[in-house]
Amino acid sequence: MNRRWIRGLTLKLLYPLFMLIGSFSKNKKEDLQRFIIALNNRLVRAERPKSKRILLLLPHCLQINECNIRLTHNIYNCERCGKCEIRDLIQIADENHLNLFVATGGSLARRIVTEVKPEAIVAVACENDLSSGIADTYPLPILGIPNERPFGPCVNTQVDLEKVKEAIEFFSKE
Repeated sequence: MNRRWIRGLTLKLLYPLFMLIGSFSKNKKEDLQRFIIALNNRLVRAERPKSKRILLLLPHCLQINECNIRLTHNIYNCERCGKCEIRDLIQIADENHLNLFVATGGSLARRIVTEVKPEAIVAVACENDLSSGIADTYPLPILGIPNERPFGPCVNTQVDLEKVKEAIEFFSKE
């Protein structure tokens, strides 16, 4: 059976069903979103897509909230002070010749995907934004990496840089 077809079935039928079930419990909903992201990642890996045009899409909440510069219009305005992981992510994107953008939410993320027209996406976000974005952009291959939220949602979040590097390497490896 075609793996892309299975991924489509998962994202277009199972995901909405899970969100309906999850609407009765916030904790259950996040668990189901995490499951969909992990399942999608496994199915994308099984498809083994390779790409030269990779988009690295980040949430604005990776930027520390004390920063005076807003990066949503141009991430390269970052002063690279090292107080958050944006500096490292810019370096990773530059080393791998990736398109790199920060989005404030799902609508902007979808617009970026439409304008950039990537062949593959490495996306970092919370489970809610990741799972809905993965479903919305099917059949594009996306590896989703949930962010870490030591200070709660939407503020000073973090990401495992090794997971980002590994996802990029997966798509670009010949």
